[in-house]
Amino acid sequence: MRVYIGTYTGPKSRGIYIAAFNLVSGRLGRPTLAASTPSPSFLALHPKLPVLYAVGETSQLGPNKEGAVSAFRIEAQSGELTFLNREPSGGRGPCHLSVDSGGKWVLVANYSSGSIAVLPVEPDGRLGAARTIMQHHGSSVNAKRQAGAHAHFITTDPSDSFVLACDLGLDKVLVYRFDRLTGALTPNIPGAAVLEAGSGPRHLAFRPDGRRVYVVSEMASTVTAFDYDPERGALHQFQTVSTIPRDFGGDNIAAEVAVHPSGKFLYASNRGHDTIAVFRIDPATGMLTPVEYQSSWGKTPRHFAIDPTGRWLLAANQDSDRIVVFRINQRSGRLRPTGQVVDVGAPACVLFSAPKL
Repeated sequence: MRVYIGTYTGPKSRGIYIAAFNLVSGRLGRPTLAASTPSPSFLALHPKLPVLYAVGETSQLGPNKEGAVSAFRIEAQSGELTFLNREPSGGRGPCHLSVDSGGKWVLVANYSSGSIAVLPVEPDGRLGAARTIMQHHGSSVNAKRQAGAHAHFITTDPSDSFVLACDLGLDKVLVYRFDRLTGALTPNIPGAAVLEAGSGPRHLAFRPDGRRVYVVSEMASTVTAFDYDPERGALHQFQTVSTIPRDFGGDNIAAEVAVHPSGKFLYASNRGHDTIAVFRIDPATGMLTPVEYQSSWGKTPRHFAIDPTGRWLLAANQDSDRIVVFRINQRSGRLRPTGQVVDVGAPACVLFSAPKL
């Protein structure tokens, strides 16, 4: 198994790194540079081709000061990355991207400009110019952080019928109908799920059955649970829980959220408290119950990833320049540090990848 690590480029990082990961022992090898590229803070894999996509979280790449999305071919033997092409992201400060299940479209969220875009994928994995760009409008109660729209996450639902986009600036998860043939987005009815004012929704995760969605809110340090209607693209809120313990009095902003492949557990990262919060998911109701708050063994766990077998979690501690490996207890969901720690500058995204033959 390979692990790709997206970073913020700077004194200790030059782009995307690759490391070998042993699914049996949990051993993570020493990362080496796979591709030099500016601030690839989020990565995504093509579902069928040996191609990796990365945002360039900067506003200085495109012809109109836009950010960009880059495509890289994954070399079969080494896993190293060969640059294919780069396209403008349709806005400033792209921070998240995903690929539809058919591998025909790359979807991008642009934080600074509050826009989302859909880019076509060519037969060899290269990107075409954006077919659709949707500009979000509005604001919310935090004058400093929510004076305008800030798209932070975008994904298709499991059927590729709808697109869901978290907007931190609007306190909304916007929902669009998605045309898989043309890449067009049309505002859905209902058009959004509205979270508590000042929450700052950041990322979301579907439960494997596709019927429940969990949204982590950066500013409120919460996870909000929704029932999801796949026929209408509608979200119905039923619970909100804190990602930090009640007795914590410091500053915290939540970051990533993920559901265990079994659907039994949910994980969310805290920057400030510097922990991974673990929750048990009730199989019948989808309700969350806190299990533990495990130290991330570093500072500012911006992102983490669970391997496909569900046995290991890798936490990317951005401000301490380290990836830490945890073993997942299959019965309780609890995390146990393995002692495996590797150094990489400003890690922002961890992506597991099985070699494609």
